[in-house]
Amino acid sequence: MTVAAPGEAPVAEVPKAGATRLVDRVFKMRELALLVVLLVMIAVTQAGNSAFLSEQGVKDLLLNATLLVLVATGQSLVVITRNVDLSVGSTLGISAFAAGTHLQGGGNPVVAVALAVLLGIGLGLLNGLLVSLGRVPALVVTLGTLHIIRGIDSLWVGSRQITAADLPGGFVDFGSGGISAVPYLALIALAVLVATAYCLKHFGGGRELYALGSNPEAARLAGIPVRRRILAAYTFCGALAGLAGALYLARFGNVDSGTGSGYELTVVSAVVVGGVVFTGGSGSVYGAALGALLLTSINSVLPALGVSSVWVLAINGVLLILAIAVDRIVALRVASALKKRNARHA
Repeated sequence: MTVAAPGEAPVAEVPKAGATRLVDRVFKMRELALLVVLLVMIAVTQAGNSAFLSEQGVKDLLLNATLLVLVATGQSLVVITRNVDLSVGSTLGISAFAAGTHLQGGGNPVVAVALAVLLGIGLGLLNGLLVSLGRVPALVVTLGTLHIIRGIDSLWVGSRQITAADLPGGFVDFGSGGISAVPYLALIALAVLVATAYCLKHFGGGRELYALGSNPEAARLAGIPVRRRILAAYTFCGALAGLAGALYLARFGNVDSGTGSGYELTVVSAVVVGGVVFTGGSGSVYGAALGALLLTSINSVLPALGVSSVWVLAINGVLLILAIAVDRIVALRVASALKKRNARHA
């Protein structure tokens, strides 16, 4: 905040507010554009394959997106703080196996889900402590914990595999069940998404994440508890990765040492494509969810149109590069707008 001398008006507040409004408008337009692209893609696919939007087709589409939406929601909070968590795939895998091991022994499904979430919280807390207190770059920390968690998972799981036959029938049925075309798992993901968006918008701690991502030093000088906010973002991200692990088990009923491998790259792609700026401070969880829906829809659309799934990775890469290019253009436009408004109000 700029403090003016007596009798002077603070000159920095107007440009700052104007720039914030400009950024908000740009990213709302970007989310709207994503939604339009998604709807057009689905409409074109339906025209080419009339069975695509059948009740089962819609259900499968939502089920495929559910896990990615959940993990992308948590990842978006971390990215907003100008950090990243590359260990989410490993956390998902080990949490899924932990839940499956409990259920194999005749455990309660609710307890199994709680165990998966608690394990995710513990791993997220570890990442957060190393990044916030240890001041180690997030990319280095989470790349290291990615391999550490994956190694522990491989040692624990070994050559074992949990299948649907080892799990309670009600748990597996819940993973594939739903209300008409809307799966139960999608309703859980939607509830988490809406609650997270509400907290980011209406609670001080949520708004402070954006301030931290925009300018960490200014946030620190303003009295924002930077370390605690980073720790909270990583812990929440770990919790959602753990929850996604339990839901993965319910959805597929099959877990081994390779579960979740490489998933972190898909999550990061969904978040960036959804408009959460990788340099922090901008974007929304709704945008991240739209990015997740778009990427998972591409996986369903191409086979429905008879296109080889080999193109999926290439298209995802193109979308990621385009998203980063858009972010760069937006950053330059905002910087230009700030200079002009500063000049006008000087």
